[in-house]
Amino acid sequence: MAEKPVSVIIDLPQRALPAANWADCYALEVRGRKLTAIDAARMAIGHFPAWARLLLRVRDIVAGWLGLKTAGHHAPGSVPMVGMFPIISQSDEQVVLGFDDRHLDFRIVIDVRGLGDDCQRVSATTLVYRKILLGRIYLALITPFHKLIVVSMLANLGRQAAVT
Repeated sequence: MAEKPVSVIIDLPQRALPAANWADCYALEVRGRKLTAIDAARMAIGHFPAWARLLLRVRDIVAGWLGLKTAGHHAPGSVPMVGMFPIISQSDEQVVLGFDDRHLDFRIVIDVRGLGDDCQRVSATTLVYRKILLGRIYLALITPFHKLIVVSMLANLGRQAAVT
């Protein structure tokens, strides 16, 4: 049985987005399969549950009305992506995804750290720099959904890693 993701305290500033003024982090111990950060990101972000994909579609509709970037902002093949997020940097232990918009800048940082022979800790850190009032309002509205999505995507990663 896979462990459940847990909330982790994160300090600011963080190198991936030094100006961030909001952050959260969730972590999960994964046993059995050795993952790189890009493997973990693809397993977690590439397989959103149907309800999360629906929420993201609604978000894109509203964002489009407000003149904000949507999931389709980047042309296919224009930049390397994981799911709908551009890759900013990557190594075996860490991948940084995200983009900047007029209301906020955000990064998703997936870290993978070995804990021993058969165990790794995968963490998903979200960093946000809220630039203007719209960024603060937007983040306040989506935070409950964001938390559900991150916990769900890490739990899904744990299930996938346990069976492969």
